Amino acid sequence: MKTLPPGLAAHVAGQATTLATCWILTRLDGVVLGFTDHDRPILLDGVSCEAASGLRASEDVAQAGLAVGGVEVAGALASAAVTAADIAAGLYDGARIDVHLVNWSDVSERLHLRSGTIGEVVAAEGAFRAELRSAALALDEERGRLFQHRCDADLGDARCRVDLAAPTRRGLGTVLSGSDRRTLRLSGLAAFAPALFERGRLQVTSGVLAGRASEVKSHVLSASVAEVELWQALPAAPAPGDVVSVTAGCEKLFATCRDRFANAENFRGFPHLPGPDFVLAHPSRSRHENDGSAVVP
Repeated sequence: MKTLPPGLAAHVAGQATTLATCWILTRLDGVVLGFTDHDRPILLDGVSCEAASGLRASEDVAQAGLAVGGVEVAGALASAAVTAADIAAGLYDGARIDVHLVNWSDVSERLHLRSGTIGEVVAAEGAFRAELRSAALALDEERGRLFQHRCDADLGDARCRVDLAAPTRRGLGTVLSGSDRRTLRLSGLAAFAPALFERGRLQVTSGVLAGRASEVKSHVLSASVAEVELWQALPAAPAPGDVVSVTAGCEKLFATCRDRFANAENFRGFPHLPGPDFVLAHPSRSRHENDGSAVVP
């Protein structure tokens, strides 16, 4: 339950109010942006909250206990600070956002409504929609290890120990014409078996998209041309001649770890753990019991 500061409480109790909502957003790269639904900019904690940004919020839902509430913020891409390319590049994913109720005629009278992080951000046709996730969401994340059949290590990390810099697990490809933001046609990868890069990582190493990366959804080979589909589209289509680096992926199965990477000793799953079928299994009746004849031990 929120308690209004005395000054703001007196203002709210009056016959007329001058209230506005301010959002202060801090991206993971340190960039701080401010927005408000007021028609003039509001300076809050040294951050200029931009007015007329087309920002609006849905109903804010809060629940008792550890249940995760939520609110969505939507608006037009009217601010020069928020671009569709930055949203597509994931620069706003995981950003911290603080919401304040402010008396715009006296910004010292204000109330911090909530803090959270930005989840999924969708931009289309000149508008965007962002999901605000509460701090309680962190309590719903997996911590520690789980007993499961699949490996819980990331391919190439300190627990996995697979060398992704090895020439058999990493390749450089050149973008060919016909590529788009999600599907890339690449030369230079004909020596790699199809599906090797599935669940792997693709990173653009040259051109205007240098540094952009995404996980690989599928990898097929046709007439020495590798076609790689990405799970998340790049901000723009890479230009023909751009170079990309692609690393192998892993299904996190014991057979893949053993046969593809010869790394069975570092497998971090439990492949022989009995599953639900083992718990539900029961002895079957013998043929003689079914036909009514005597059962011979």
